[in-house]
Amino acid sequence: MPNPNTPAIKVQTLEINADNDGQRIDNYLMSKLKGVPKSRIYKILRSGEVRVNKGRIKPSHRLVSGDMVRIPPVRITESKHHTIPERLINELNHAVLFENDDLIILNKPAGLAVHGGSNIDYGVIDILRADRFADRFIELAHRLDRQTSGCLVLAKSREALTQLHALFNSSQALTKQYLTLTKGQWPDDVQRIDAPLSKNEIKAGERMVTVNPGGKAALSLFKQTEQFTDSSLVEVTLLTGRTHQIRVHAASEGHPVAGDEKYGDKEFNQQMKKIGLNRMFLHARYLKFDLNGPIQITAPLEQKLKNLIESLRQQ
Repeated sequence: MPNPNTPAIKVQTLEINADNDGQRIDNYLMSKLKGVPKSRIYKILRSGEVRVNKGRIKPSHRLVSGDMVRIPPVRITESKHHTIPERLINELNHAVLFENDDLIILNKPAGLAVHGGSNIDYGVIDILRADRFADRFIELAHRLDRQTSGCLVLAKSREALTQLHALFNSSQALTKQYLTLTKGQWPDDVQRIDAPLSKNEIKAGERMVTVNPGGKAALSLFKQTEQFTDSSLVEVTLLTGRTHQIRVHAASEGHPVAGDEKYGDKEFNQQMKKIGLNRMFLHARYLKFDLNGPIQITAPLEQKLKNLIESLRQQ
């Protein structure tokens, strides 16, 4: 039973402006009805309680500037409200690598999801919306895994978001490089991995990304930059942006990413943990693209990863 004392959103009729032009109605509602479960949002869409220009619409409907959106009264579930620690707000404010009128680029910390979801109270986008962008447009231009650190780009307008999506879908228009530590020594003849990937295959009850001839094209360029006794520091350039691409491609060649609990090697992970690795060693180090001017960003490694590299050099 809903708690009668929990707050409810009153009937709203909102006009769509240029910032939301082209946005899906379901995503628009999620940004307006913070604290309302996704299941409830899809329910009011399916039932026709949400109207655009007085007509029923599907969750995939894209809004147009000037549209009038009717949002019905929706009770906010108190349990969905989570106070964001001031520590995280400060950490993200200090993680800004670059910002202009179009976008903001952060050096995302490892362990912080890009957005909230199942069993995740909040992510980068939620923290920014609760702080600096409470009344302004902000959207993720791409994704990083929770345990991956480094360059994360967010758009500050709908127009910039559309442009960034086009850039991230083009290997010619954007250079995207990662730094990773992998098991063993990379042979000289394995520098280009062209292996299609398939999402959501079930293995041992877990959803996995796998190399599959019937999957989507995936191309990674691996360049070993430093060798250690049992591991290698590797620079990876992505020419496509598939889910878990680096992790799956590396593992498929027998050189899984250090600290990767999903696709990695347990014994190797334990070995790395003993010398101080308590996360997955995958870092989005470098971005280069042009958006109303050239942008070139390098995200520094966190000190713990620098210390780990020094320990490996001394072995």
